[in-house]
Amino acid sequence: MEIPGPSARCPVQEQRARWERKRACTARELLETERRYQEQLGLVATYFVGILRAKGTLRPPERQALFGPWELIYRASQELLLHLEGGRWGQGLEDFCPHLELYTQFAANAERSWTTLQEQLKKNRRFRRFVRLQEGRPEFGGLQLQDLLPLPLQRLQQYENLAVALAENTGPNSPDQEQLARAARLISETAQRVHTIGQKQKNDQHLQRVQALLSGRQAKGLTSGRWFLRQGWLLVVPPQGKPRPRMFFLFSDALLMAKPRPPLHLLQSGTFACRALYPMAECQLQRVFGHSGGSCGGLLSEPEELEESYEFQSPGYLRDRSELGVQSNLL
Repeated sequence: MEIPGPSARCPVQEQRARWERKRACTARELLETERRYQEQLGLVATYFVGILRAKGTLRPPERQALFGPWELIYRASQELLLHLEGGRWGQGLEDFCPHLELYTQFAANAERSWTTLQEQLKKNRRFRRFVRLQEGRPEFGGLQLQDLLPLPLQRLQQYENLAVALAENTGPNSPDQEQLARAARLISETAQRVHTIGQKQKNDQHLQRVQALLSGRQAKGLTSGRWFLRQGWLLVVPPQGKPRPRMFFLFSDALLMAKPRPPLHLLQSGTFACRALYPMAECQLQRVFGHSGGSCGGLLSEPEELEESYEFQSPGYLRDRSELGVQSNLL
């Protein structure tokens, strides 16, 4: 029987050594990126927020709408960096967690911040000249204000990745393992809430864009409360005659069919007139010429028993019920 030599290492020791190497690498990355993050936060806090407050170029409501809790986020980063530079990873991240609500507030204000920036750059000449002057400083390295505003949300995603990696590569007997695990969980929960806020803001933008494309009295309010998925041209196949192109908007609960307005229309050129709104729960997708995922497309149909209810809900929409046959490779 072969006896292992004194240089042979125990698998447990090897695993601990791997954990320690990954932990050291993650901790170094967290420290270095936090220094850079705090530097960029400080540039905006000093050269934009502070000077704008002193000069009065923007009124307080406009300044608050543009930057939100930026200075509070900056101070929270300063406190965290002191802990990280002292090697207090667990304590630093745990003490940082009460400030995570600032990132949720910042995310909720992100759309308003972007709108305020665009409006002020367009309407406020003093602000426009001020922004150009500050962005030209060598400290910014060519970065523009619009590049720096999303920084806290980008950093939150980095916090999640680094905190989770740090917790996973900290041994169970380490004194800060529980602190790191709690911090990683709280940061991940905040990142998920921020992601949900961002998705809702993007969906609201899509709904506003789609609503602007729809014209006519019957189109009002059709997109409110829905989740936009996609849009595109499909061919509507009638019992007789040639297929007709229609624009379809797919939402989480309905499929909207619209007809393009004539390009020479005096008031509504470039928009679409609603022709039908199909609740997805009351429609059926049937195979045509093979299967619905193939190049020949599928058939979307409305059950017979729903005919009267459709006419009641949307008078005038379904004048040609043959339009329920839709042929496309997208369905």
